[in-house]
Amino acid sequence: MKIVLILVGIIVAAFFIIQIFAMSSQRNIETYPYEVVKAYDDFEIRNYEASLFTSVTLSTSEYKEASSKGFSILAGYIFGGNKTQEKISMTSPVAMSLEDSMTVMFMVPKKFNKENLPTPDQSQIEFREEPAKTVAAITFGGWADKEKIEAYKNKLSAALDAQGIAYYNRFYFLGYNPPYEVLNRKNEVIVELKEKR
Repeated sequence: MKIVLILVGIIVAAFFIIQIFAMSSQRNIETYPYEVVKAYDDFEIRNYEASLFTSVTLSTSEYKEASSKGFSILAGYIFGGNKTQEKISMTSPVAMSLEDSMTVMFMVPKKFNKENLPTPDQSQIEFREEPAKTVAAITFGGWADKEKIEAYKNKLSAALDAQGIAYYNRFYFLGYNPPYEVLNRKNEVIVELKEKR
């Protein structure tokens, strides 16, 4: 019994060490820069800066498949799967378009541009320049799945319709946490607005 309690104690301690490490490492990660324009009860309006992304488009609308495969392809690139075997810092969040063919995107750190980014080993990886834009964003916690993302997409649409705010039918899911982080998980659904703020 004593050995079992010791083992449980070690497992619990390891869990909390991993979670503390995950949360502290998140603070040092470069993020997609934005400014909050206005906060509502259920969502907020943001202005995002123009940013460069690495992206891969997959012929699926299944969140689980796209997130797993897309993340793996792009992570391979930034961990050295490129012509110069250069490692590129991870950024946050991972973005994913909510379309029939889903595009998974990692923001490129600001020190890079299209000209000095190493060429990917995998031909399906593209560099994508996202212009400055105004979006509405709704935030939720826990683990994301297809049903939860769809529910928050609908909730955001309904809130915008109620406020008379016009938007394009271009929704994105943003995931902020690595897979091993269990506590304080953060997810968002955003949509581009038709009118700049």
